[in-house]
Amino acid sequence: MTDSRGPIAAQSAFKSAFRPSALTFSDFMAALGGVYEHSPWVAEALWPDAPSKAFDTPGALAKAMRAAVNAAPKDQRLELIRAHPELAGKAAIAGEMADASKREQAGAGLDQCSPEEYQAFQDLNGAYNEKFGFPFIIAVKGLGRAEILDAFRARLDNAPEAEFDEAIAQIHRIAGFRIEALFAPSPA
Repeated sequence: MTDSRGPIAAQSAFKSAFRPSALTFSDFMAALGGVYEHSPWVAEALWPDAPSKAFDTPGALAKAMRAAVNAAPKDQRLELIRAHPELAGKAAIAGEMADASKREQAGAGLDQCSPEEYQAFQDLNGAYNEKFGFPFIIAVKGLGRAEILDAFRARLDNAPEAEFDEAIAQIHRIAGFRIEALFAPSPA
């Protein structure tokens, strides 16, 4: 992309209008409270430093939110995991998921499962919840149904502590995608 001012100037015509430091507390919470599924406490932990512009880049915001989650007690992190819906599960069918989760699952085609795929998800959801006590979490962006089902089956063999850590890592990936979307450039 070029214009009379050169390629860098032309690229800067597309900027993110999203600046957490410019937000009021209620706007900050409205924008960031859902980055981590049904867990506004993550964004709330960052609020005291928000006016300093410390979180005005996607990388800095993601790093700070990850740190807030990782510093939380294990029982609070377990609540965070349990706040996520099952893949192609009852919440999806009933339309009870957060909008971001609906878009993410639809993007992976989970709203278009064949009857056999749907049954496989139901069976795996049940086995996974029985073994680990929380729903299977995977960042579905860029994955298809077959890849998700393969990962589901493979991770059922994990030890509980390893799967807890993997669930948190996947939640951080999901949050990263959501943060990138907030900062996505829009025409100036």
